[in-house]
Amino acid sequence: MNHVHDIRISGGEVVSVFTGETFAADVLLTGSVISGVVPPGTGGEAAEQIDATGQLIVPGFLDAHMHVESSFLTPAAFAWLTLPRGTTTVLADPHEIVNVAGRTAMRWMIDAGRSTPQTQLWGVPSCVPALAGFEYSGAHLDADDVDELLRWDGVRALAEVMDYRAVVSGDPRMHSIIEVAREQGAILDGHCPGLTGEELSRYMATGIDSDHTKNTPAVVVEKARLGMTVMLQEKCLEPEVVQALLDLPQLPPLCLVTDDLAADHIVAAGHLDHIARTAVAAGLPALDALRALTWTPAQRLRLPDRGVVAPGKRADLVLLDGPLADFAVGSVIAGGRLVASGGRATYAEPHPGDHPFAGSVHVAGLPEDEYRWRVDLPDGRHRFRALKVNPVDTYTEPTEVELDVADGIVAWEGRTALCWVRNRHGRDHTSCVPVTGMDLSDGAVTTTYAHDSHNLVTLGTTVRSMRAAAEAVLADDGGVAVAREGAVTARLPLGVGGVMSTAAAHDVAEASRWVRDELGAWGWRHRNPFMSVSTLTLAVSPTMKITDLGLVDVIARDWTAQVLDCCH
Repeated sequence: MNHVHDIRISGGEVVSVFTGETFAADVLLTGSVISGVVPPGTGGEAAEQIDATGQLIVPGFLDAHMHVESSFLTPAAFAWLTLPRGTTTVLADPHEIVNVAGRTAMRWMIDAGRSTPQTQLWGVPSCVPALAGFEYSGAHLDADDVDELLRWDGVRALAEVMDYRAVVSGDPRMHSIIEVAREQGAILDGHCPGLTGEELSRYMATGIDSDHTKNTPAVVVEKARLGMTVMLQEKCLEPEVVQALLDLPQLPPLCLVTDDLAADHIVAAGHLDHIARTAVAAGLPALDALRALTWTPAQRLRLPDRGVVAPGKRADLVLLDGPLADFAVGSVIAGGRLVASGGRATYAEPHPGDHPFAGSVHVAGLPEDEYRWRVDLPDGRHRFRALKVNPVDTYTEPTEVELDVADGIVAWEGRTALCWVRNRHGRDHTSCVPVTGMDLSDGAVTTTYAHDSHNLVTLGTTVRSMRAAAEAVLADDGGVAVAREGAVTARLPLGVGGVMSTAAAHDVAEASRWVRDELGAWGWRHRNPFMSVSTLTLAVSPTMKITDLGLVDVIARDWTAQVLDCCH
């Protein structure tokens, strides 16, 4: 008696991530499981037929490292936007919203993600705040908190251990957090840009065994050689990095990941499918790119039920149009259900629902003298420490500027851009630093999406534009706003903790594209402008950053002086 399956996918060719072969086969689905991969026309009857003629049948894509909040979308809206791009499983680190609202935020993200056909798994943020003692966020997680959160349903990992200097130096708090995760057998994800030699071994000896940050080709190879799972996001996919890996006697396990992609980027370019195309353009063979989207991340996430088109596995499948190297997603099946076709979800866009994060920006208003930089210095010209940015990545380096001081006020307007950080979590802390590296006109950007404490950060060249942008963000209860010549020209309200929006996904994408375009028109021209601005405050990312308390030397894990010395 022939078995009756729910769905038969016929006419296509299956790509084996095990052997690299492409072969004609029908794929049979029963419930959420692949019930057969059989010669065309065999295997019994099916209630429904899907014609895949001319298409490649590959496993659904898995993202082993990403942040939902970076899209500015809630979990359900994120799934609705990324499933049509082939992303059927993610391991999400919610350290943005958890730094704002702690365990309440962790619970809300998990619950919000359950309503979607995308498998959303979670990591417990390891650094809340990102750099304890050097900044104030809205929450604090210690080892006991992490121990409890790791036991929640849907949680699989200790998310990226960003304070790698604390790990290397033997900091008790960081080591206690890692230890409770290790005792529970959790996946331990890393974040250690440029770490090498003895310090890398010390970091890995704690059990942390992945890295997704940008490294030189030599450091990427060193990490792979020692058994780290190499995760490559877009900024890591340089041809020299790919070639260094291909030159090895054996290509190590690789995961292609997104880390941080805004909604407008996903709409315009794609999600994991875009990362795969970027990898191929950098020289990675298409089959290796596919494996880095499927089987390898499935193994990393300890999900033996997916990552390959095979009987008994979960029916997460992507039907690709054209050659494999194009990664052109046609239709997507998640858990045996057709969820996307022709680049759009086949189910109704979800309503974001209620959230407990309204009123999370605790800034009553801007003082009249906001952005007036006061110093205890005599009149004259002085040398000040500054942050130098670049148009490619989030690496910042210390530099200096000469500015005049009169009556204790620094005359910075017309001479430099200024980054001004105000604590938004109920503390009256401000700090500032000049920023160089971009050719900027009269304008400013303000954001509460500012890694990882998400304070109120304003970067601008004139006080009038800075005030306009900041007042717009405060009126929106969090978000991003750009002002030029004293008037707001673009805004992206983020009412969910100041980091996510409840608007429809394409409306969020349009607003984020608008902000991106206005940043470019102002002169902030960067490969990923949202990340370059929002990481000026990420005090675990090399080499110098600013928090609400001051300037941090990331490598030394210490404060750095704002005033260098008198010039004349």
